[in-house]
Amino acid sequence: MKYSPLDISVVMPTYNEAGHIQDLIRDVEHALVLAEAERYEIIVVDDNSPDHTWELARQTPGINASSLRVIRRLEDHGLTNSIRDGIDASRYNVVVWMDCDYSHPPEKIPQMLYMLGEGHDVVVNSRYVIGAGEERSGKGGPVQLFLSRLLNWGIRFALKPSFSDYTSGFIAVRRYVLDEFDLRGDYGEYFIDFIYRVIKSKKYSICETPYVAVARRSGESKTGTNIIQYIRRGWKYLWTVLRLKLT
Repeated sequence: MKYSPLDISVVMPTYNEAGHIQDLIRDVEHALVLAEAERYEIIVVDDNSPDHTWELARQTPGINASSLRVIRRLEDHGLTNSIRDGIDASRYNVVVWMDCDYSHPPEKIPQMLYMLGEGHDVVVNSRYVIGAGEERSGKGGPVQLFLSRLLNWGIRFALKPSFSDYTSGFIAVRRYVLDEFDLRGDYGEYFIDFIYRVIKSKKYSICETPYVAVARRSGESKTGTNIIQYIRRGWKYLWTVLRLKLT
């Protein structure tokens, strides 16, 4: 399989992912090599994890060390801020970002890059298109799966039903799109805000590709493990949808 030459920056926001961060970095690099990226960089942006994720990331063996950059953020923590700082630090013409718990399988990066090479400006790996799916296990897994699907269904039909996964967060974007649309929000609601504004502009080609989201490999979910924690997160998503509908 051949891909159009692309220079890729992969932004990996982390917090307490020490149990698998080195494996993930190696797997991301392997995916970029398979995708025949001409140049690439992997940028780990860590919110000063107590488990020293940032330190382990820097010590990752078996990779091209010159392609790895680690940013240890000592203040102003949060998922959106971490991704934004990674984008600001990135150098190349395509930016990929993803969750760093293995729920976003790194082997699915090449299919996004392929579709960029086919002429799209934004490619989102989606759980809700043909050939995709979602698995949850462990503490809170079934509840999280049900609420995740319910929330996304509501967002989808409140905004633009032709787009499937408004809470994906697994995306490849050409630089000029990011130059026009910044990231706004605190946690996962940033993605709803970003992708809807891009869709609404009607200026760029957006494509969804399938993947199966699996349970995190190690550590604990940042979204929550009980219904109270999910509701606390979810109200920000719903407020974001309301704001987007009114503007």
